[in-house]
Amino acid sequence: MENLSTDVIWELCRNNNAYLVKRRTGGGVQFSRDPLNLMNKHSRKYNGFINEKAVGIQEGDKGGVKLLTRNKDKSSKPASNIIETSWAGHKPARKTYKGVVNQTAKQGYRADLRAEAVARASAIRRSQRPTKDSPPKKLRGAKARKAAAEKEGKSS
Repeated sequence: MENLSTDVIWELCRNNNAYLVKRRTGGGVQFSRDPLNLMNKHSRKYNGFINEKAVGIQEGDKGGVKLLTRNKDKSSKPASNIIETSWAGHKPARKTYKGVVNQTAKQGYRADLRAEAVARASAIRRSQRPTKDSPPKKLRGAKARKAAAEKEGKSS
């Protein structure tokens, strides 16, 4: 696809492609299942298979975060054009976010997707945290007085 403009490719694939998800509810909203689409929105900016430089964030193996970027030089070789960088689950979250920023914005790759990439990495890290057990509900009012009376009756 090196001899075609990305704008032409987008116009051809905009209405029909393998990643497009159309919903009639919500005003006919359209989503994307593209792994290199950070927001899962069907738009030219976030589309991963159209842009020569694309960024994706996925859950890593055994926890952690995996950053996917496209190699512009290997655009005609789809099997080998995705570069994976991963951060383990035991690493501090701030180091993970700093690494994502360094890979996207500071190296001049796709600075416009920096905030979206960090937000996606943050959401993945948040989902990997173990959930806390909720404390038992405190009884109030008449139920609390009744429970206290029963407790006193048992102890006497």
